[in-house]
Parts: sequence; C-alpha cells; structure tokens
Amino acid sequence: MNDLHATRLDLLAGGTDARTEMERALDISRSAACAHAFTRTMFDEALGSAQACDPASRLAGLAFTAKDLFDVEGQATPAGSAVLAHAPAAKADAPAVARLRAAGGVLTGRTNMTEFAFSGVGVNPHHGTPANVSDAAVPRIPGGSSSGAAISVASGAAFIGLGSDTGGSIRIPAALNGIVGFKNTALLTPTAGALPLSTTLDTACAMTRSVRDAITAHEILAARRVTAGNAPLSAYRLAVVKNLFFDGIEPAVATAFERALKALRAAGARIVEIELPELAELGAINATGGFSAAEAYAWHRLLLERSGAGYDPRVAQRILRGATMKAHEYIDLINARRDWIGRVEAALEPFDAVLSPTVPITAPPIASVAPGAERDEEFFRVNALLLRNPSVINMLDGCAISLPCHVPGELPVGLMLWHAALHDDAVLAVALQTERALQE
Repeated sequence: MNDLHATRLDLLAGGTDARTEMERALDISRSAACAHAFTRTMFDEALGSAQACDPASRLAGLAFTAKDLFDVEGQATPAGSAVLAHAPAAKADAPAVARLRAAGGVLTGRTNMTEFAFSGVGVNPHHGTPANVSDAAVPRIPGGSSSGAAISVASGAAFIGLGSDTGGSIRIPAALNGIVGFKNTALLTPTAGALPLSTTLDTACAMTRSVRDAITAHEILAARRVTAGNAPLSAYRLAVVKNLFFDGIEPAVATAFERALKALRAAGARIVEIELPELAELGAINATGGFSAAEAYAWHRLLLERSGAGYDPRVAQRILRGATMKAHEYIDLINARRDWIGRVEAALEPFDAVLSPTVPITAPPIASVAPGAERDEEFFRVNALLLRNPSVINMLDGCAISLPCHVPGELPVGLMLWHAALHDDAVLAVALQTERALQE
C-alpha cells in the first residue's frame, strides 16, 4: 500500500484524485477486513468532504479515523462502552480531530477500542473484536486499546488512525499489525475532548503506514515542525537495554529483533548494550495500583455505582483497584516517579535513542482471550506482557515509535525506538534511517 506521502504526490501529479482515493478507502472500510473496526461510520458524508478539500493541503482530502474516546461534534463519546452509548452529544470536535480536519483530512469513522482504553489486548464484548490483518487463517487479537484505529490503517481504510497511548495503546496494536505507531512526549499534543484513562499518562497520537507519515501526523497534532535532518545511522549512538524488555520473549520476536540489529549495524549504527537497574524498581513504585487505576477510578466511581453491571468485567476489575489507593500513596507515587525519571534520564543521556522489542510476543488467537471467566487468567497474562515494555516509556514521560521489523511470511513484530521527554525529533530522525535500513 502507498503511504500518505506517496498518495499525496500522486494526487498533485494527477495520477489519482480525492474521490478515487476515498472510494477505495470506503470499500475497504465496508469489507470483512474491517469487521468490528468501527463503532460509528461517516461514510455518506466522507465522499463529498474529500472532493471539497484542497488537494494542496497536507492531508489532501484523504481518510483518517478517530478512536471512540475522542469528541466529534454532534456525537456521543462512548469510549467503546455500552454505558455511555446515549451520553450527550459533544458540542465540538476534540482539538486532535479538529487539527486533522483543518489539515485537509476527512474523518470516515469512530474506531473500536478496549472499553475505556483499559487494556492492551483489544478485546471488546460490546462491539466485537476486530481481527488482526496479518493472518487470514487464524483470527488474532488486534492489540489495544486503539484496536480499530490500527485495523483501519493496516487494512488500507485510512492513512492516519488517531488514538491514545497511556501504557502502549498506540504502539502495541501498531506492532501486532505491522504498521508504525508514534507516542510523542505527552505535553506536545492536546488531550482535551478525549475521555481520560489516566490524566498523568494519557497521550494523543496516531498510527500510520510509514515513519514519514508519522512525522506529518505528529506535526499536525502538535502544531509544530519536526527537525529530523538526514544524518546517516552512523551519526547516532544507540543503546539496547538488556534487562526487563526481553523477559518472556517469544523466539519469533527475538529472531526478528536480532535480525533488525544486524541490519542496523551493517548500515553503520553504533549500538551499545546497557543495563538499566532502575527498571527493577517499577514493581514497587506501582505496587498500590499505579496512576491508571487511581485516576480511572476517580473518573468512573459514580458511573460504576449507577451502571457497573454494564461494564466489561475485566475493565471494571482493573478500575476498582484504584478505589483502595490512599491519598498519601498517590502522593508517594508522584514523588517516586519524579525521582525515577531523573535517574533514568541521566542514564540515557549519552544516547540518541534506545532500541527494544515493542512487545515480547506476537498476536495470540482471539479465541484464547475472548470474553469469558474461563479465559480471564490467559487474558491477564497476555495483557501484562503486551503492556510491560511500552508502559516503561509512559512512566518515563518519554517518547517512542514502533515500526515493523518482521519479513514477509512472519507474524508482525515491532521494533521500538525510545527516549526521555522532548527527544521526539531525535527519535523520529533515527526511525527514518532505521526504516530505510530495514527495507533494504
């Protein structure tokens, strides 16, 4: 599939037009590849909107989708739930949606997600679970919580899948579906108009088909220009953290990761293996439940009292853990995180980016984690593995990008490049060169 950049150049050269591209996107959106990917569609108006867009605009009338937790003017914002299906309509688009529209993007639908964004698996008992695009024979999990957004991009139904990332909700589905997902430094993009999971950790960001498209999407969402440059890989000093990130790794992921490192070294990258002993502290720091549980419970407590029976039981269980956190424990958590970030930033200062597997497993079958108490143990095991690596960067208040590093015939595997806060441009610059090296 062409990425956004190639399609836009084709539009400007007259090789295609906005109507043709939108018709193609809508045909895919209606196909079996996108079953359960959308919670609400705007297909009827999308065609006219595409034709009315300026072809010279940054998104040129091309399709994007928005995760079901973002406000869209005139629509309820259910966030993948049943209990908010009839909530009052939003009075305005969320800033993230508005910025993509102002850049010439056409919103084609709201995408399915883990209820209230509280899981990395992507299973939804209310709207169904969209199947990963990578395996036609076995329906596999899409990853979450931005499940439908990933399917919309990976299938070809959209060029940008707007989502959120609190503990990996952009990078997990990007890795499992073989696309690109960039989680920027949280403060760079507005989360207003998005139903929160954790006000401390939430990030508004997107999935795309290439790194250069990720840069475009970020520039629009953050209203800033990225300075990526064009230095070769040999200009960067990269690290591989050996502890934590490789625990429980599947052989297929380990093979793809080591093959990627070999390709990067052949392209001139300087890669150093390091230990980050600070990672061993995360269990104790988050022992009382972490930010997501406490902050989600603060938002949901009254709704749970009124409509708790309508929640996904797995989501309710995780939210309710936040009910037991005491005020002093929350303050201790804030202080411990601040101290931990300072020490990790100091350890990473000599490097331009860190390389890790995005997640340590490939996408398991949906049947193994589908709703049902008899599968809860496996669901929570898979969920913990999926969240473990990417959530480190959210705790760090950092930035990270996942890009595919598998080869044809293999299940998708994500390579994550990451660093501390406000290293976004350096991470994106390295990612551009990494993508080129892996495609050669």
